[in-house]
Amino acid sequence: MYLADLHIHSRYSRATSRDCDLPHLDWWARRKGIRLVGTGDCTHPAWRQELARQLVPAGEGVYALRPQLRLPGAPPGPDPLFLVTGEISSIYKKDGRTRKVHSLLLLPGLEEAGRLAARLEALGGNLHSDGRPILKLDCRDLLELLLEVTPQGELVPAHIWTPHFALFGACSGFDRLEDCFGDLSGQIHGVETGLSSDPPMNWRISALDRLTLLSHSDAHSPAKLGREATLLEGEPSYPQVLRAIRTGEGLAGTVEFFPQEGKYHLDGHRSCGVCLAPAQTLALGGICPVCGKPLTVGVEHRVEILADRPAGFRPRGARPFRRMAPLPEVIAASTGWAAAGKRTLALYERLLAGLGPEFPILDRLPLEEISPVAGPQVTEGIRRLRLGQVDCRPGFDGQYGRMFLR
Repeated sequence: MYLADLHIHSRYSRATSRDCDLPHLDWWARRKGIRLVGTGDCTHPAWRQELARQLVPAGEGVYALRPQLRLPGAPPGPDPLFLVTGEISSIYKKDGRTRKVHSLLLLPGLEEAGRLAARLEALGGNLHSDGRPILKLDCRDLLELLLEVTPQGELVPAHIWTPHFALFGACSGFDRLEDCFGDLSGQIHGVETGLSSDPPMNWRISALDRLTLLSHSDAHSPAKLGREATLLEGEPSYPQVLRAIRTGEGLAGTVEFFPQEGKYHLDGHRSCGVCLAPAQTLALGGICPVCGKPLTVGVEHRVEILADRPAGFRPRGARPFRRMAPLPEVIAASTGWAAAGKRTLALYERLLAGLGPEFPILDRLPLEEISPVAGPQVTEGIRRLRLGQVDCRPGFDGQYGRMFLR
């Protein structure tokens, strides 16, 4: 079993770290314990050239960083592998509304990514200005084009509940998959739930039962890899990943952010400091009580609108999931230190140096092995995290929530 994080970005995307290059992505994947990483941004010509120069084939549809480019100091473990992925921002008119939807694309190789980029450029797309290009292309037509380039291509609607730029987003999305993809809806096999929702929230919508629920980080810096991830079985390869998405075979579950920590979980207005539950928003008619402008409707509210099942419903055959928090957050919540503070980061580095990658520390390493390195406070914090003894101050309108250990 291994962890896959297939939705990330390179430094060619806007608002990303300059360290979003292949050596740093490889290094952080080793530190996190992630075996398979998406390349991100595969339609960007300069990034695709870097991918071609710095990666070598390492299996069917997967690549590894050239050994001479590896950065020193990562914990030992299997070499991370890369699978060709990219994200497209579609902004277009449909059914009388402007739609803004992000799509995650998976491709079987760099050659297919080059062919896809050529087709998109022929349609007038500007692929040079942003690793996640903005195209005036209907999502249904994007899917059709991808399948024309390669029937083995896969389109996964990204972070489907986020208010902005998402399939079911409150600001510009749709109420049904069919409204977005029309006659090609059957070619959608999986959806990405996003940081502000988790499987139990998605289980409330019966129309999603046939779809594979996937989780990825959407990382804009290498240190954010694995905030969410998908657990897969077998040896990493593109056919194996495709089979897991299309049939569920080999899908072992997901690793989830606490959805309340997601920056669009509840409704609100960040500039006014207003955070509201759905019922409170409805009582106010959707209007901010401070400034009088419309509130941003969050993920929980949107799920409530579309749900046809009660909270707590679990579909037959639903995959397991684990809720996690990044290790620096656990250290901070255990000690009272700042999550990005010097003491937290120093202890984080000691834990990785003494115990190995982050995910095994959080999930399965015996506490008696952790304690001599972490100390009693952080060891207790990890124990409580594993038991789900966590409270959160919810995120809203672009502001992340915060985790507390009970």
